[in-house]
Amino acid sequence: MNAVPYIIDFEDLTMDMVPQVGGKNASLGEITRNLAAAGVRVPQGFAITAKAYRALIDEADLRDPLRSLFDGLDVNNRADLAYAGERARGWILNAAIPEAVEGGIREAYRAMCQRLGADVAVAVRSSATAEDLPDASFAGQQDTYLHVRGEENLLRAVHKCLASLFTDRAISYRAKRGFDHLDVALSVGVQQMVYADNGAAGVMFSIDTESGFEDAVFITAA
Repeated sequence: MNAVPYIIDFEDLTMDMVPQVGGKNASLGEITRNLAAAGVRVPQGFAITAKAYRALIDEADLRDPLRSLFDGLDVNNRADLAYAGERARGWILNAAIPEAVEGGIREAYRAMCQRLGADVAVAVRSSATAEDLPDASFAGQQDTYLHVRGEENLLRAVHKCLASLFTDRAISYRAKRGFDHLDVALSVGVQQMVYADNGAAGVMFSIDTESGFEDAVFITAA
């Protein structure tokens, strides 16, 4: 685990790295590596690995407080759930991003700016390490921030993205699915922002989501 860096460019990611960068970032890496030559244009970016999230948790000594906070929590009690979520997110936001992680984010963003222009706008996207499992899907449980410009704004967005591992909906979903809150980690994708004013924005599925038919590509766009 120590050999895993804090920052990895999309072009260096594979599906074997889901435990480090989550399903979303790993998929972006596979598309970048395998489809660029075919003309599929993937907005540039990099992943902040789950190792960075764990470094923040460990340096701030939050593991025991988080475990105590969720021990015995009744997620069906909305007041208790909201209290636990607010406390957990607050602890993470009050903890400093480790210096090595912050330095890596700044360096990677500056490299993007050199390639794409000063203060390039990016999307800051959550990518949980437990996304899209056969019996559970964590996609949409955590937060994403769009149109982020500048190093300081990027760092703030990354910090909030990490804290969103403990949104009320994410806490409730993990509890009901039997996942240990501290076994799931969060990676963050930082990706060049693309605007849909000259085209469309949407989602492409490699399966018919209604029938489960596998020999189809299903696209929704707006």
